[in-house]
Amino acid sequence: MSRLAPLPSPDDWSEEEDRLGFFGPDSVTWRIHGDPAYHVGGLRALMLQALHPVAMDGVARNSTGFKDEWWMRMTRTGQYMETITFGSRTEARRMAARVRGYHRKLSGVEQTTGRVYRVDDPDLLLWVHATAVDSLLTTARRAGVPLPDDDADRYVAEQVAAAQLVGVPLSVAPRSVAELDAYLEDIRPSLASTPAAVEGVRTLFVPPMPGWVQVLTPARPAWVTLASLGMATLPGWARRMYSVPNLPLTDAAATTALRAVRTALLAVPERARWSPIARGGWERVSAAEPAA
Repeated sequence: MSRLAPLPSPDDWSEEEDRLGFFGPDSVTWRIHGDPAYHVGGLRALMLQALHPVAMDGVARNSTGFKDEWWMRMTRTGQYMETITFGSRTEARRMAARVRGYHRKLSGVEQTTGRVYRVDDPDLLLWVHATAVDSLLTTARRAGVPLPDDDADRYVAEQVAAAQLVGVPLSVAPRSVAELDAYLEDIRPSLASTPAAVEGVRTLFVPPMPGWVQVLTPARPAWVTLASLGMATLPGWARRMYSVPNLPLTDAAATTALRAVRTALLAVPERARWSPIARGGWERVSAAEPAA
């Protein structure tokens, strides 16, 4: 596979384009990533990503003290995704450069395949990108976000910008739902539920939490609900690899539960649901709009 895609150059965009970011408020990306279903989609993506033995080995091998830093790592991942989505182009490019620099230092040898790898190998970056796009899109549609086929294709095409930022060669980044589905079908024979994958997913269901958080807040049951929906919305072949073909939920029941959770979360005011980064993105673009 070809080398990493170059970072976009600030010389190629105007001040207005910088302000709007790589997607902007009229994009399908803002619609999906600003919806409550996004959180379930993110957990689904992590569970799917863990089935690539080499990608999962990169996570496990470079996670010394992982349990102690679990929330910090999850927070950094969330901040990266939200900055790429809702930040200005300058902010997104700066965040992507930091992540590239970190990935460049990490390498290993995956024992089941014997493969020597670097975490920023383009095919590993492509896997992570594709599973994130598939998970966020699939979960949003099943949750009831209105996304006709044209919008679904538009979302995958928009996400090529995110692929380039992380380093995925533009020649291989999926640009339509059909291309995304074909990639995921082609890679299935190389996937496996390794011990590292099973342990990683177990931690997703029961993450380390301070005792007072578990006792005095609803964080634990709320998190388990989101993680269970993430697992329940995986494709059947992925659930079978984790030996949970139906959980206790059928696909129809999982979709119904997902829609119910989304409906409940939509009742929360947007400013309370959005992260500071997402709120900042909306405020940045709104501040430049002319008064009515």
